[in-house]
Amino acid sequence: MKTKIFGQMAAALSVVALAATAQAQDIKFGYNGDLSASPSAQSGQAAVLGMEAAIEDINKAGGVLGKKLTLVVRDDTSAPPKSIQNMSDLIDNEKVSVVFGPTNSGNAMAWKHIPNQKKVPVIGNVGSGTDITKPMAAGVDNYMFRVSMVDRDQVAALMAYVKKNPATKNVGLMAETTGYGQGGLKDMQEIAAVQGIKPVATEFFAVGDTDMTSQLNKMKAAGVDTVVIWAQGTPIAQVIRSMEKINYFPLTFSSWAADNITFYDAAGKALADKPIFMRTVSESKTPDQQKLFDRIGSKLKAPSAFSFAIHGYDSVLVAAAAIKQAGSTDGAAVRAALEDLKEPVKGVLKTYEKPFTKTQHEALTAKDFVWIRWKDGQLLPYTDDVIKGLVASDFKM
Repeated sequence: MKTKIFGQMAAALSVVALAATAQAQDIKFGYNGDLSASPSAQSGQAAVLGMEAAIEDINKAGGVLGKKLTLVVRDDTSAPPKSIQNMSDLIDNEKVSVVFGPTNSGNAMAWKHIPNQKKVPVIGNVGSGTDITKPMAAGVDNYMFRVSMVDRDQVAALMAYVKKNPATKNVGLMAETTGYGQGGLKDMQEIAAVQGIKPVATEFFAVGDTDMTSQLNKMKAAGVDTVVIWAQGTPIAQVIRSMEKINYFPLTFSSWAADNITFYDAAGKALADKPIFMRTVSESKTPDQQKLFDRIGSKLKAPSAFSFAIHGYDSVLVAAAAIKQAGSTDGAAVRAALEDLKEPVKGVLKTYEKPFTKTQHEALTAKDFVWIRWKDGQLLPYTDDVIKGLVASDFKM
């Protein structure tokens, strides 16, 4: 009788051991970004939904290197110290092979030294700060990649419009005081200089400010007829609402954060169509995009966040392709594979053919962006005579 009991116990322990071994063999991906705190949190939520969908599809097809993918998610609540802690936890304790995120660009700048030191690739799929993917020093291996918008490319397009618009005489710049806003301001000032544009006013505001009439009155006094704003969704809306208070509506361009439903809700339908901006998709979806939207759209906080779900989905496909090519989850091998992908990766946004090189870590550039404006609650493509007249040589950086 004892022999039988011991046999049953041994069998049970064997099953547990096999399950633990199988779990240990999973390839772990990590997401580190804001999912709850800032105006951009819904963007992080959407990216995670897209990542989960891609992981599900890859696992159904047999996984990668014969192993399943799993996702470990950490909410950094938009706080740099928390984001740094999460990064160390994902790499040192969870042993993830690739990290995705963050939601907020400033947090990436706070911890990008960690994955570079520990040789773990990061693929950003939300944060668009220009400096995120720059190497830590000249000539060193760079573990920061991105499948998302890039601020500098957006700014180059917006400034090209400003330069070629015959109605623009005086330009003003506005930016929130976060890392995201100040990074965008740096791009705006540098590219304005390249384009020969001399802003007549530059104003700042905090991410939580609700009245920017003081800054706008200075713009108005300076004769600003065109303003470019770099901020998150809600503060952009507060700028627009402040314009209404003083009945001053210059031609307005903004960062792509104006696509966020927090912008639309704060601005209201009557004012939401004021800024012109760029993003990677519009309401005119391709069949593949519609298929993904039908699958996860009900889980999105707002349809406008769908672009981040696409970035999340495609970033996972690109990472999986690199691991497959490397034949390993070794960080250095995966980085090298990302920089020289041999096979095209068919994503939902586009097919990625050699999206990265040793010195270029951006999978999306200005040619992948579309001009957008809100109209009747939808993010619709926007064009006019100036946009129609823009050519590649106009996008100076």
